[in-house]
Amino acid sequence: MTRMSILPVVAAAMLATTAMPAYALKPFTAQYEASFKGISAGGSMSLSQQGNRWTYAMGIRNTMANLSQATVFEDVGGRYRPLGGSDRSTYLMKTRAVVTHYNWKGLQARWTGDVKPQRAGPVAMQPGDMDALLVNLALVRDVGFGRTSMSYRLLENGKAKPMVYRVAGREKITVNGRALDTTKVVQSAGGKQTTAWIAAGVPTPVRIVQREDGSDVFRLQLTSWR
Repeated sequence: MTRMSILPVVAAAMLATTAMPAYALKPFTAQYEASFKGISAGGSMSLSQQGNRWTYAMGIRNTMANLSQATVFEDVGGRYRPLGGSDRSTYLMKTRAVVTHYNWKGLQARWTGDVKPQRAGPVAMQPGDMDALLVNLALVRDVGFGRTSMSYRLLENGKAKPMVYRVAGREKITVNGRALDTTKVVQSAGGKQTTAWIAAGVPTPVRIVQREDGSDVFRLQLTSWR
């Protein structure tokens, strides 16, 4: 290969690096005011690190429900690669627990626990696949990069599905007496809509609202973080 033929390859590599700037994850703990199916609740999110692995966790609790999710993942070149996940919910005295297993060597995902056989997998995986929790972190990263349309492939409930968030404007939201300038992003599919508000310098969404068939399922409003 001549020097002239090498130059376009080097230039392409430099452009690719520029297109995906580094985003440094940092541990945090955040508290939320929440509601689940119209009933007030307390909520939290946290990100912790153990070596080259991270654990991202979310919890919502009120008198009727207790929901908790956690994902263990690696940051691989700016991509958040899930290694394992858990989803546990108790609602009206009924408990459901599901564990997600990611096999990156075999490129398959499986689900065990309280799942129907048709939802157990395996599901073929692709590089870049995430679960719903990791999408929160990806939105903070990608909105920070100035992107206006963000496409992800979500692994959930025994299937893979595309998910596209688009910027839908900007809003001021006050958190603990501090006015934050947020970017509002929305995704809709199959009668479900998720809206998130992202602020520069805040490592977690400021607000998340999930609606189904026109009604709120849950709502999270950030109250503090550190």
